[in-house]
Formats: sequence, structure tokens, C-alpha cells
Amino acid sequence: MDRDEVDRALARLGAEYEAIETSLLALQDHAGRRLLEGAELTGVTLDRWNATEPAITLLWSYFDTYSAALRAARELRARRRFPSRTDLSELTDILRGESVTVAGGPSSHTQPSITGPAKLSEHITLAALVSRMNDLYARSLDMVVTADAVWSALPARIDLLAAELQRTRSLAHSVGVRPGEHPSGDDLEDITHELKALRTQVVTDPLAFWRPGLGSSAPGGGRPDTERYDRAARALEDVRREIDAVLTVRQDAEQRLVRLRDVLSRADRTLTEARSARGEVLAKIAASEVPAVGGPPTALQEQLVLAADYRRHAQWHRLSPLLESLEREAEDELLRARESLTAVTAPLAVRAELRGRLDAYKAKVARHGMAEDPLLIERYDAARRMLWSAPCDLRVAEQAVLRYQQAAAEVLVPRRSGPSDHTGSPS
Repeated sequence: MDRDEVDRALARLGAEYEAIETSLLALQDHAGRRLLEGAELTGVTLDRWNATEPAITLLWSYFDTYSAALRAARELRARRRFPSRTDLSELTDILRGESVTVAGGPSSHTQPSITGPAKLSEHITLAALVSRMNDLYARSLDMVVTADAVWSALPARIDLLAAELQRTRSLAHSVGVRPGEHPSGDDLEDITHELKALRTQVVTDPLAFWRPGLGSSAPGGGRPDTERYDRAARALEDVRREIDAVLTVRQDAEQRLVRLRDVLSRADRTLTEARSARGEVLAKIAASEVPAVGGPPTALQEQLVLAADYRRHAQWHRLSPLLESLEREAEDELLRARESLTAVTAPLAVRAELRGRLDAYKAKVARHGMAEDPLLIERYDAARRMLWSAPCDLRVAEQAVLRYQQAAAEVLVPRRSGPSDHTGSPS
């Protein structure tokens, strides 16, 4: 190397030295490293730290060796303004040759590794030494940054969730939601144990809660694994919704019980009406299948009495699910009663429709001046006797109405064509 090459190399190494020193001091002062040194570690974090802590020590040892070599090169260069050939040869050897001696390093034929084959010493170049420092620094920083990221993200969130859990437990206890008495009380116990175990594991083994980023080689590439925390948070939210439902029951239990009694009373009245209508249908309609009408919902009445008892004794956690099921079943019962009434009165509706149709055709015939037609009078009287007699055979009555319609149609068609076409005789 000539003088200019030496000076440029020393300037580059000086800048490199500043950068390395800054990075190492930042690693030394990193909050994650300090936490790792003082923590009681377990699992994968303990294994990684047992490898990383010696790596950081070796990193500083390499830096001291690098500093000594750079200092020796600077002192040699500073002897003369214009270095001799001997000086330049020594400087070339320091700056480019395998002039750096490191103790216990890996073989020059393998990648730098703290756990590599042991040697008493070996000679490497400054560039190789910097490469080893870069590798050690990247792996050490990844360990420190990853642990710090998990510790920064999860414990505080777990503590906040635990505080919310405590508030929910107090509220649950006030409305009777307790372990062994209500499923949500058991869920709160499970969440409590889970959060306690989760926090202990996060503090002692943070790397077990880290998801590396896909395709990322940068130190700390990835994100904390919050799956267990998220699952506990969702479970607590479900319990909170259940507690809210219980609180709502406590606030409007009386109104809901009144509505339930009203719905069941309407269902009972509708069934009573259906039974009365069935007797009427059986008396007035012949040859018709009339469905049977069920009795009142005694089971629902018993459950309603039980619900009122729960309310009197402030057993809101028991009253909440009972009211929800009762409300569904009461609406179903009212719908069943209405369907039963509709089915029972269907023959009466058919009879009413036939009566209306018969009178409508009679009025139509009268408007056209054909009310005195003998055939129409005969068929109208026959249909009317059937529809207004009891019991009424709907099938026979419907045929009579159809015959009257047909006769009316046959008489009205020529009437519409003109007076000359009307014969006045039935066809």
C-alpha cells in the first residue's frame, strides 16, 4: 500500500471504529439486556441467553483487539510524515494481512460461531474480525430486542386485563355469579388462573411468545405472540356480556315477568276461543276434518312461578337464562295457539267465502235484470239452503254455488250481446 492508500484505509477504519463503539455502547445500555441480566429466565429464553451473554463478552473482546490494531497502525503511521518502505510494509500487514490474533476463535474454514471448534488462537484480518463482530452483534441484538419487545407489549396488557378481571369478579359476585353456582363464575376462575400463569411465563420466557417475521433477517423482525392473551380477553368479554345480561334482568325483571304473563294469558284465551270455535264448527259444518285443540301450557306456567320465586330471592344469575327461554317459549306458544284457531275456523271461513260469492253473483244478475230467471232462482235457492243450513256440507254447497255461477254466466253472455239474442230460456 502507498501512503494515500494507508491514509484512506485508516480514515475508513476510524469511522468504522466509531460506528462499532456506538453500537456496542447502545447494546450495553439497552433496557432489554439489563432486564435479561437480572431476570430469572426459563425455557428457550434461558437457552438463548446462555449463548448470547458470552457472545456479548466475546464481542467486547474482539472490539478491544480491533481497537489495539487500529491504535498500533495509527502510531506507526504517525512516526513520519512520509513513511518508509518498511513502515508501509508493516502498515499493509496490519491493515490487510492476517495480523490480528484472537484467542479461542473458530477455525478459519468455518463460519464465525461462539460454539465452534476451540483453538488456542488464530490469526485473521481486520475485515474478518469486523465480519465476526457484525455476526455476533446481529445475533445478540436480535435476542435483546426480541425479549424487550415481548416484555414491553405483554406484561402491561396482562396487568390491565387482570385489573379488568378483578372489577368483573366483584360485579359478578354482587349479582350472585360465583364459582360452582354459575358457569360464568367458573369461567372467571379459569381466566384468573390463565392470566397468572401467562404473566409468569411471559416474564421468565419471553422468547416463547415471539413470532419471527416471514422473510425478515433484521434483528427483532417479527411480533409478540398474543394468542393466549387474546383468547383470555375474549373469554372475559363473553363473561362481561353475561354479567350485563344478569344486571339487565335485575333492572327490568318485573316488567319482563308482566309481559310473559300477558303473552301466556293471550295464548290461553286464544286456545279457549279455538276450543269454542271447534264446537261451533262441529255443529255447523258436516263432512269436515276439524283438528283437535291442545290444552293450556301448564309447564310454562310452572316455570313462570319459578321465575317469580327467583326474583323474590334475588337469584338474578338463575333468573336470567330462565327468562330468556321463557320468552322464546311463550311467543312460540302464542303462535301455536293462533295457528290452532286459524286451522279450527278454516271451514267457517270457507263457508263465509261461498256465501259471499253466491250473493255477489246474485247482485250481478240483478243488475242485468235477470233476477227473475227461473233457473237462476232455482239454483240460488238450492245453494242458499245448503249454505245456511246446519250442519253444512261444504263440498256439496260448493258444487251448488258453482252450478249457480255457471247458470248465471250462460244467461248473462247473450244478454250482453244484445236484446235480440236473449231467448229467456235456460240452456
